[in-house]
Amino acid sequence: MYKRFSIIMLAVALSSCGTPQQKTSAQEENKEAKSLLEGIWLDDNTEAALLRVKGDTLFYADAATAPVAFKIIGDSLITYGARTNGYKIEKQGEHIFWFHSAVGDVIRLHKADTENDSLAFIHTQEVPVYNEVIKKDSVVTFDNVRYRGYVYINPSKIKVMRPGVSEEGLGVDNVYYDNIIHICVYEGRKSLYAKDITKQMFKDIVPDDFLQWAILSDMDFMGVDSKGYHYQATVCVPDDASCYMVNITAGKDGGLSFELVR
Repeated sequence: MYKRFSIIMLAVALSSCGTPQQKTSAQEENKEAKSLLEGIWLDDNTEAALLRVKGDTLFYADAATAPVAFKIIGDSLITYGARTNGYKIEKQGEHIFWFHSAVGDVIRLHKADTENDSLAFIHTQEVPVYNEVIKKDSVVTFDNVRYRGYVYINPSKIKVMRPGVSEEGLGVDNVYYDNIIHICVYEGRKSLYAKDITKQMFKDIVPDDFLQWAILSDMDFMGVDSKGYHYQATVCVPDDASCYMVNITAGKDGGLSFELVR
């Protein structure tokens, strides 16, 4: 299983020998402490590259997670993503960075001596986009007329950031890409209906707190009757068993209606 790191809001505790955080107020950004984080940080136990800090941004070695902006304010290192998370710093110096995970474990990092470990972060220029289009079609008959319904599942560049927790107990933003699904119905070579479907079309029937983390993952052509052309969409949270099914009726007058499958 890949280690996932992403939006981390780290609550910072001062070490007894004194750290730069002591020089600022509780509400003022500590730029000196922030500058100490510039560079690549390795796990003390495994020597694996886990974190890269460049300017105001934190990057992570897992391509499935998103880089985030951050600040150090008072005794806290704060990052901003889909959610904000906080972790207490045990010790900070030019070459050492220890902090507590959300479950209380201490994560011990040290700064890399060279840029050789930067290869672990080469993906941070852009998370890969997968361009394969999935095509599905089926044939149904209604009133002795033969209809063919098509589904084209098109990956898009629309990012969905789903908050999660890494194996180390850190809050992470896992990055996924939503789909735009094209549906169309033909009678022979005659196009009867064509429409692009997005998950936002279901905002009135799928709860907002689910829809924001979900993607439009699948679609099936279900049939034809006097009311129109019928499809069934699947909206799921990635890497989760949670899904909603939505029945779509494309009216022969061009209209669309949606009904949640109970």
